[in-house]
Amino acid sequence: METTEPRAAAPSDSVTRVGAIDLLRALTMVLMIFVNDLWSLKDIPAWFEHVPRGVDGMGLADVVFPAFLFIVGVSLPFAIDSRRAKGDSDPQLVRHVIGRSIALLVMGVFFVNGETINAGATGMTTLVWDAVCSVAFILIWNAYPRTMPQWGQWGLKTTGIVILLVLAFIYRGSEDGNLDRFAPHWWGILGLIGWAYLVAALVTVFARGRLAILTSAWAAFSLLSLAWAAGLVPAPLRLIPEPIIDGTMTALSLGGVVIARLFQIFQGKNENLRMTLVFAVIAALLITLSIYTRQFWGLSKLAATPAWLFLCSAFTLIAFTGLYWISDMARKAHWFNPVKPAGTDTLLCYLMPAFLYLAMDMVSLDLPEPLLTGGGGLVKSLVFALICVWMAGGLRKAGIRLKL
Repeated sequence: METTEPRAAAPSDSVTRVGAIDLLRALTMVLMIFVNDLWSLKDIPAWFEHVPRGVDGMGLADVVFPAFLFIVGVSLPFAIDSRRAKGDSDPQLVRHVIGRSIALLVMGVFFVNGETINAGATGMTTLVWDAVCSVAFILIWNAYPRTMPQWGQWGLKTTGIVILLVLAFIYRGSEDGNLDRFAPHWWGILGLIGWAYLVAALVTVFARGRLAILTSAWAAFSLLSLAWAAGLVPAPLRLIPEPIIDGTMTALSLGGVVIARLFQIFQGKNENLRMTLVFAVIAALLITLSIYTRQFWGLSKLAATPAWLFLCSAFTLIAFTGLYWISDMARKAHWFNPVKPAGTDTLLCYLMPAFLYLAMDMVSLDLPEPLLTGGGGLVKSLVFALICVWMAGGLRKAGIRLKL
């Protein structure tokens, strides 16, 4: 979840802040926390929630995750250009990409194990597990101030690593009599982002801004998504992690990379209207592809179908373009100040629900029925998401800021 300040052009050009990227990331993270809290509600409209496996359709919750993958891609050209401008070589960039990917995979796997934890055998509930894991993640990946002694930084990082090792050792999952040990049962949301980021970032590093290469990579992974849906991917290739070989996750991020590079090109020529027209045409083409491929494999997040890939890419592109005109052209970014920390401290914000859920459990907070039902419940979940954002903003002011 790169939070390097996005810029509107390559480093050699006159640059300005692209507020739409941070803003879109912030709104998506707020929606992610919001939909993740819907489990606590009842009697809410079905279109807010995930569509069940095997059902042809999509709810609001099914749009949020692919939007974030797309935004990861949009951020990449700016982040890599920024690091190159600071003197990073290609080997340094590759090491950075691999390190960030590993961090996201580790976080994803730890959270996944918490979903099936056996509280009695492990000695802690899911709520405690997630909170302790989050503390460890912050200790390991916090951006400590330069004034802090190196021994102090490494001491805190080592403490975080030891915590994770102990958790992995004591972990027991599933039911009594058939306990599982700690293992990557699946990658989790952060892990899926990690795999998609790995491929998209490496392609971006070696493409060096060449639009033809970036577009070809997106097309290749989109075709791979079609092949996976059709069952045409050879068995030996299925040894590659599914988030890569199924094509869909990586194509979502690479689509964002292509759009970001087009954005840089158009901004370098100050052609906002032409850019908007081109983005509108691309969105229309993506929607057409979604409609066409839906007849073969349906529209499904859980099956990661091509129709889902194309439609969610179109939606996120439209949202990005609209937010660009609001925040960067009309200078109205201040409208969204309440959610700003979710765009600049995104990963920290993602960890906040673990602490809030545990705190609510420790004080045995029982909300009244109207706040758990229907419209009142939806308002509660939105407030919950905003509290998480404000908590992350407060921690940043206190000097806690995750930087992978």
